[in-house]
Amino acid sequence: MVFDNYIREIPIFSGISDKELDKIKKVAKERLYKKGNILFSEGDRGNSIFIVKHGKVKVYKTSNDGREIILDIKDDGDVIAEVVLFSDIAYPATVEAIEDTKVYVLKNKDIEEIIRNNAEIALEMIKVLNKRLKEAQKKLKNMALDDTYARMIKILLQLCEKYGLQESGKYKLDLKLTREELANLIGTSRETASRMLNRLDNENLIKIRGRDIIILSKSKLKKWV
Repeated sequence: MVFDNYIREIPIFSGISDKELDKIKKVAKERLYKKGNILFSEGDRGNSIFIVKHGKVKVYKTSNDGREIILDIKDDGDVIAEVVLFSDIAYPATVEAIEDTKVYVLKNKDIEEIIRNNAEIALEMIKVLNKRLKEAQKKLKNMALDDTYARMIKILLQLCEKYGLQESGKYKLDLKLTREELANLIGTSRETASRMLNRLDNENLIKIRGRDIIILSKSKLKKWV
């Protein structure tokens, strides 16, 4: 897909003018990150935003005891690190490629100029940031109130909505997370996550094939939460 069409498919930039699009094309840098490469680390100077062209990355923080806490998974078309725009702050989390990933990198100073001159883009950016805040609040609430079993089911349903490949009424998650990464998504240990998955498998709600997870019935899973 050509750059022009790709950028306009991203909600934030859907109303961008041809003139401003030309500006973005001139300053956007395409980079390839191999699986396991770090795009940026928590605490690094937040001087750029990233747009995923193709691939998947995980966004995570590290706890005081060194444990990884995954905040989100980003893929094609997602914008990363928009929170550093119009502010002199460090990146609040680390972003790592979980498969080979191509991104466009835009310096803050370049994108900020475009936003200042386009109220529609500014409004879309506010909507995105507001959505991020609501998602973070919801995740904190779920981690505080739900038990591990309920959190696992909710995460599987969320991943199914974004990465589920439907086949004969079943959904295969197109996302090969390790058990440790899945555990980090729900804030528990790898051993506990494995027990929860085996329990769901034994109850015929999911089927586990190596790293692949197949959701046998979304409706039955939803009844548990």
